[in-house]
Amino acid sequence: MSWTEEKVNKLKELWGKGNTASQIAEIIGGISRNAVIGKAHRLNLSAKIKTRATTTNNNFKSDQDEFKIKSRKGKRNKFKSLIIEKDFEPENPKQLEELDDNSCKWPIGHPNEKSFYFCGRSSLKDFSYCKLHLLYAYQPKGKKEESTEKEEVQNYINKKQAG
Repeated sequence: MSWTEEKVNKLKELWGKGNTASQIAEIIGGISRNAVIGKAHRLNLSAKIKTRATTTNNNFKSDQDEFKIKSRKGKRNKFKSLIIEKDFEPENPKQLEELDDNSCKWPIGHPNEKSFYFCGRSSLKDFSYCKLHLLYAYQPKGKKEESTEKEEVQNYINKKQAG
């Protein structure tokens, strides 16, 4: 298929109106969608400006801003129980060799650093972590972050311990 001047002019016109390459190929006839895209590229026709994404761009931005605000609130509420309860036993830094079944195995720092250690607090029965790190490690399934309250987390821990 060769591009005649008439077909090139029709391509430029339809492209400028925002038609898709498939639509242009169908209107001109006898050419494929890829042929239209290739010719448009060689003619340096501008990329399509109006797309579905750009027509809803303003809504997307406001949704994104709203999500950022909600996620900030969510993080604050997520660990509200940690702020309320401050009676955690102090850390008992341990190296890997010093850990036993009753030690919290929550890593602190990066393993390549000399200051790396494990929490070492008393772990809860049937868990690898102390109460504090259990709150970080295990989150109830299907719960929104915003609704995580101290009682819910405590009930979840009790449920996990019960079996």
